[in-house]
Amino acid sequence: MNRSIRPLSRLLAAALAVATLSAVPAGAAEKAVAIPPPSLDTPSTATSETAIVAGGCFWGVQAVFQHTIGVTSAVSGYAGGTARSPSYDDVTTGRTGHAEAVKVTFDPKQVSYGQILRIFFSVVHDPTQFNRQGPDRGTQYRSAIFTSGDSQMKVATAYVAQLDTAKVYSKPIVTKVQPAPRFWPAESYHQDYATRHPDNSYIAFYDLPKVANLKRMFPTQYRDQPVLVAAR
Repeated sequence: MNRSIRPLSRLLAAALAVATLSAVPAGAAEKAVAIPPPSLDTPSTATSETAIVAGGCFWGVQAVFQHTIGVTSAVSGYAGGTARSPSYDDVTTGRTGHAEAVKVTFDPKQVSYGQILRIFFSVVHDPTQFNRQGPDRGTQYRSAIFTSGDSQMKVATAYVAQLDTAKVYSKPIVTKVQPAPRFWPAESYHQDYATRHPDNSYIAFYDLPKVANLKRMFPTQYRDQPVLVAAR
């Protein structure tokens, strides 16, 4: 099997997307949710910070943040597991404990950590889905925030509580907030995938609507040209 192709379950989802895409209005595959900004968003004097988040297939997560103003790098990878040097083939078994994740490096003078989380909860994924996103199932597709330091932990924890209290979603948020483990970059063929394969049925149906929702929901934080791993 071509290593750039997803497992059978994702291939079946893509095939279904091909059959139905022409009948589905633009953006219908992904619904964005209007949510308030975090009440707690600690200012930073740093020139650069990182955030690690997991919200389903990392192709779409990476794409959204690559189009976010202030983000200087968004790298797809694996986090939260126990195996050393995990590969995509290992992680997709669900036995390594890793989640598909994205390490976002950003300039806090242009976009705050709280704003990164607001985009994550609003347009990147559905935080009420347990161990799944869209057609993908398994712990490797769980919703998680891996925090770096006490400040990020406080902001993330407070924001989850704030959104749950406000009943922004019809169901409780299942996102786990935990200290950042080691992050393992994914294989090169997974990087910049949405940009390199816009005609891929999975990307067109599940991921490009996320980018469109970023532009619609957060127009002042959207940039047309993504910051790519390949350009670094």
